[in-house]
Amino acid sequence: MSAITLAELAAGPMLASSVTEQANRQARLQQTEATFEPIPFDAAAARSFGQVVAAVASTGRTHRSRMADLLIAAIAHANGLTLYTRNPDDFTGLEELIHVITV
Repeated sequence: MSAITLAELAAGPMLASSVTEQANRQARLQQTEATFEPIPFDAAAARSFGQVVAAVASTGRTHRSRMADLLIAAIAHANGLTLYTRNPDDFTGLEELIHVITV
């Protein structure tokens, strides 16, 4: 799991519409944090990010509204990792850089 994914998950409890949902999300977040050591966004990922943005731009899509997804993709690319996602369309145009698997 990337540090960017963990950041997205950390926002979830704060955005819950009820106290019960906030507690449920917080419990899932704590379980996830206890299970995984996040892969950081480091200098290698920063360098990969340029390639990721260029690949997306070459398809005519903008990178600005998809920043978190592209940071995650850059971490996967920099570390030679397969990216698992429920939203494969978020990674269209990156097929030459990373292997994306839908879950």
